[in-house]
Amino acid sequence: MRLFFIAVILLLLVTDVAGCTAEERGSLVIYTALFEDHAIKVAEAFQKETGIKVSYVRLSSGQILARIRSERIHPGADIWLGGPADTFVQAETEGLLEPYISPNANAIDPVYKDHDGHWTGIYVGSIAFVSNQKWLQEVGLPPPQSWYDLIKPQYKGMVSMADPRSSGTAYTTFATLVQLFGEEEAFSYLKKLHGQIGEYKTSGNVTGRNVGMGEVGTAIMFSHDGIKYYKEGFRDLVITFPNEGTGYEIGAIAIVKGTSNLSEARRFVDWALTRQAQELGKQVGSYQLLTNKNAVPPEEAIPLASLNVIPYDHVWAGENRERLLSRWEKEVLNQ
Repeated sequence: MRLFFIAVILLLLVTDVAGCTAEERGSLVIYTALFEDHAIKVAEAFQKETGIKVSYVRLSSGQILARIRSERIHPGADIWLGGPADTFVQAETEGLLEPYISPNANAIDPVYKDHDGHWTGIYVGSIAFVSNQKWLQEVGLPPPQSWYDLIKPQYKGMVSMADPRSSGTAYTTFATLVQLFGEEEAFSYLKKLHGQIGEYKTSGNVTGRNVGMGEVGTAIMFSHDGIKYYKEGFRDLVITFPNEGTGYEIGAIAIVKGTSNLSEARRFVDWALTRQAQELGKQVGSYQLLTNKNAVPPEEAIPLASLNVIPYDHVWAGENRERLLSRWEKEVLNQ
């Protein structure tokens, strides 16, 4: 009889994922730059599949970097999910990321991942002009086709762009201009563009809502975010691309250095690189291109091959981010 009770107790203590406690399954905290609905879908799907409890904090890319940097001694998150790889590269140079090469990274083209595993791309998206067609008609302008269209007098106070110090979208725009025109010409352009911008937003995707509501004429943002706002009901939006060339982001994932949940974090990265995980975004209106070669991107996603995309150097952009932002703050923001 005594042996029977011991066996029962052991059976209650030793269970699989379906029956074990949350503590036994583990937990993860994620800092993410994804849209809220996408982040919720990812957290729910991974937790359902693995039993690992997931919580997340939604921030812009620059804010995530600043937070991880401030928490270096006692990390507050295990995973960094989403936002341009440029910022991940800077975090890598500061020793803030835990390298991990997932076996599932074999399905990701080498151009979309760090060869040492500090970060791996999960989606791709291009920089675009997202304009309010009704406003364009009112002022007698065609949709912008050039970077220099945005510095025409009619656009004064009507261009929306985020702050590149906090926004990955805006920094990708900034680094695109530097790589496209050269640093001196780019800064000359940025000084003129500064006079057209009423206010720098914290987050790049917020600018699309401003345009959709008719508060400004054109936003510089990722094309997939513009598509999302259009599909959600802002039907006056029109998307165009600069004929001189545009840049693009590699939205990435990484493990935060010093995580106390390394096993769970690696499992999350493995999962995030799968076809099934990458295709979740389509269910909530995320229209990026996908990096897993077996994943089917949304029909609405705009292929890079159809655009005049510059050979954007994400590593260079990340390694020079601090220097370029310091110069921008001094010469453009505080001119």
